[in-house]
Amino acid sequence: MDKRGNTLPGNTDRRAVDAFLRQAALAPRQVPGAGRGRLIFAMDATASRGASWRQAQHIQAEMFKAVADLGGLDVQLVFFRGMGECRASPWVSEAPALLRLMRQVECVGGHTQIERVLRHAAAEAREAAGRGAKVNALVYVGDCLEESADEVAGRAGELALLGVPVFAFQEGAEPNAKACFQAMARLTRGAYASFDAESAALLLQFLTAVAIYAAGGQRALNDYSAKGSAELRRLTSQIG
Repeated sequence: MDKRGNTLPGNTDRRAVDAFLRQAALAPRQVPGAGRGRLIFAMDATASRGASWRQAQHIQAEMFKAVADLGGLDVQLVFFRGMGECRASPWVSEAPALLRLMRQVECVGGHTQIERVLRHAAAEAREAAGRGAKVNALVYVGDCLEESADEVAGRAGELALLGVPVFAFQEGAEPNAKACFQAMARLTRGAYASFDAESAALLLQFLTAVAIYAAGGQRALNDYSAKGSAELRRLTSQIG
């Protein structure tokens, strides 16, 4: 996966994304330090999400902001859309620029690339391990599945061996995607949740729990969820 992205001319949205990624690539790269977690935040930006994208985009932005506000984390934004377009930002500890980028992203018709996202996450995990660091979690936000569930499960198994849990958030309840997302979470000892406009508040709590887990581990997660709602405890009980 090219962290500078694929340049396709004639599209204002893509030019804006390209400009951001070129600028971000010049910024100092974050060096993992003691006590810092690393979280990959990945989202589906294909046309199947177009009808509810504006609403979902607000929820995604709030979810991402919840991670950024926690601190103690380096975050990487990954998204896919169109015909094979899949991009990953540099790792950053200051999230406002990434949040602005996410708000610029619009849906483009194409197939899901979940397997590619998981493959990228595995490569990042191996690279981090070579430096004595780790990728603590992958958050994935999407709605459907348009690729082989077996291939996705195979990549999830690879992440499980690397110790990277997947936290899958599904917009809606398309059954094939639901089964695949639940399998990703189960195989990696992560968690699954569905969402809509009515569940935004709980999702923010749950994502904060994921961020706390990435930054502080199971004990920090247990302390946080013990103070939350019964529904939050039910969701976080899937983790680990």
